[in-house]
Amino acid sequence: MRQTQRSARLIAALNPAAIYSSDLARAASTAEPLARLTGLPVNLDKDLRERHGGAWEGLTDQEIRQFYPEEYQTWSPPEGEPTAAVADRAAKAFERIADSMPAGSLTVVVSHGAAIGMGMSRLLGLPEQVKVLGSLANCAWSVLGRRAGRWRLLEHNVGKLPEPVPVSAPDAMADPGVVRAQGWARNRS
Repeated sequence: MRQTQRSARLIAALNPAAIYSSDLARAASTAEPLARLTGLPVNLDKDLRERHGGAWEGLTDQEIRQFYPEEYQTWSPPEGEPTAAVADRAAKAFERIADSMPAGSLTVVVSHGAAIGMGMSRLLGLPEQVKVLGSLANCAWSVLGRRAGRWRLLEHNVGKLPEPVPVSAPDAMADPGVVRAQGWARNRS
C-alpha cells in the first residue's frame, strides 16, 4: 500500500486529466489513491484486464514452473488467452482511451503486467512474445506518446520522478549546464 500511495503522490504532481483502470479489484484499488488526490473518477475498462491464465489460474509461480516448464519458458498458459489476443485487446483499449482525450493531456492507465507489456509492445511495433521491454515493476509506470499517428516510448519502468544530483557531485562540476538525474541528462538552457 505504501508503494501505491507513493506512486499516486508522484503521478498526481503531473496533473493527469483522467484515470482509467482495469475493472479487476487489484488494479482498481491501485488507482484509488490517485483518484483521491486528484479528485478524478476512476473509469473502469474491462479491456484493461490481465491475461486469462487458463490452467495456470490459482497456481503460484513455483507451481507453474514445476507443472508447465515448457509453457512457462514461452509464457503461454494452456487454455489461456493467446498472446496476440491480449496484445490486440490492450492496444485497442490504449488507442480508444487516447483518442477520447484532448491532445497534450496526460491520462493514467492502471492495468496488469501482461496486458500493459503486450499492449505497449503492439503499439510500438515490437514482438509481444519476446518481452523486449522487460517486466513492469509494481507501482512503476511508463510514458507513451503519439506523434503523427505513431506511438513512442518516452519513459519506461519509472518508479520516481528524477531528482537533481547535488552540486557537489563530480558530474555536476564537469558541466554546470547539465543536471544528471536517474541516468538521464537534461540541459537547463
